[in-house]
Amino acid sequence: MAGAARPLAVFFDLDGTLADTAADLGAVLNRLRSEAGQAPLPAATIRPHVSKGVRGLLGIGFALEPGDDGYAELHQRFLAYYGDSLCVATTLFEGVPGLLASLEAEGIKWGVVTNKTSRYTLPVMATLGLGRRAACIVSGDSSPRPKPAADPLLLACTLAGALPARCLYVGDDLRDMQAARAAGMGAIAAAWGYLGDGLPLDAWGADAIIQSPGELTGLLR
Repeated sequence: MAGAARPLAVFFDLDGTLADTAADLGAVLNRLRSEAGQAPLPAATIRPHVSKGVRGLLGIGFALEPGDDGYAELHQRFLAYYGDSLCVATTLFEGVPGLLASLEAEGIKWGVVTNKTSRYTLPVMATLGLGRRAACIVSGDSSPRPKPAADPLLLACTLAGALPARCLYVGDDLRDMQAARAAGMGAIAAAWGYLGDGLPLDAWGADAIIQSPGELTGLLR
């Protein structure tokens, strides 16, 4: 990132980047497994799949994919249960509050771009005290195509009034880096996140890999 112009805006993925939502999502998955007579999965097994959303969680919990028998019914039950238990154990990652305060003090806009639908994104952001502070909140149903398409990030740029080339996107999933690249903005990989179970982090094509939220401030100078 050396030599790059100071960014006008920084956008973040939500689950696994700004907020640790794994406990709440894992609890819903294990509730479904309990109802099916199956033993709960340990948190360490669930955690890498959280960034893949309900599809990834049902994949690890029930070995089901969209189109399989029983998938649609489990998907709907998962969403219903999650909607009733938002932010029970969800918290901001350590270092995130300080990072956001630093961005605000520097006059750098920040926002959230997530594939989570607005039905869940907006209440989570509000409960975490971030809803009124963000320059934009772009959810999975805010644009025609979700990440890894560029659409959500380009919408975020429009809402924040910043050109993509003067923006950064921070995320913990390969799709986040692909979306940032497609949108023409800097791609920053959050090594503290869920990271998935696919390609290793250093193969994602990120412009930088940061180990903690506080490291981002060093890239902005």
